[in-house]
Amino acid sequence: MKTALTIAGSDSSGGAGIQADLKTMLANGVYGMSAITALTAQNTVGVQGIFPVPPEFVRLQMESVFTDIRPDAVKIGMVPSVEQMKEIADVLRHFHAENVVVDPVMIATSGARLMDSRAVDTLLGELCPLAALLTPNIPEAEALSGREIRTAEDMMNAAEQIGRNHGCAVLCKGGHRVEDANDLLYENGSFHWFRGQRIDNPNTHGTGCTLSSAIASNLAKGMSVQEAVERAKAYISGALAAMLDLGAGSGPMNHGFAINQN
Repeated sequence: MKTALTIAGSDSSGGAGIQADLKTMLANGVYGMSAITALTAQNTVGVQGIFPVPPEFVRLQMESVFTDIRPDAVKIGMVPSVEQMKEIADVLRHFHAENVVVDPVMIATSGARLMDSRAVDTLLGELCPLAALLTPNIPEAEALSGREIRTAEDMMNAAEQIGRNHGCAVLCKGGHRVEDANDLLYENGSFHWFRGQRIDNPNTHGTGCTLSSAIASNLAKGMSVQEAVERAKAYISGALAAMLDLGAGSGPMNHGFAINQN
């Protein structure tokens, strides 16, 4: 069985973060492991509190995994501190980690910035060069490229700039202002559009975490980046189409929609 490691924050309500990642990995046929960067108190309505994990303990979690059950892929989500990023990058370099997917959790749904400029610089300088794929949404791609994105052409220019500057493939996710649900992959000088299926479901908590974890799972199984993204988007569509409805706010998807419930 192929394996994958998620490095991210915990979500007490189970819809995003580590919990969503592990559910997604299981549903996509790989064995999931975790290194937790922060504990959060949150639900479908909002985040009530964040408790960061000491950087040296994030490192210890990763080393425990790599020295025993080596991951075939790594997904990186919420990393709240520069010091954590540096520790994570150091461990990934030391163990020559493969198939690293970085989901840059920089901008909250409300529009609030979750990273200061120092953290963004560290993300670009330390983690992006180790990544096989970076998966920013539109606001995050704007922050990483310094470009305003209003059109499909703007998405292409930003993705190419990020990819060329930092040596990784880039999946620029639509759904924020530009052609809902259409995502753009820039890889090795080429572009590929993924036309998304529009599903009328307001419960989208954790979609970014879930997509990046599904991509990492597919890369662990030996798929190309393009095929990994295509399969991951199909999985997201299925999880949304299951129409799970939990909580008072934007609820989680049904990560186990394809699992026999009997």
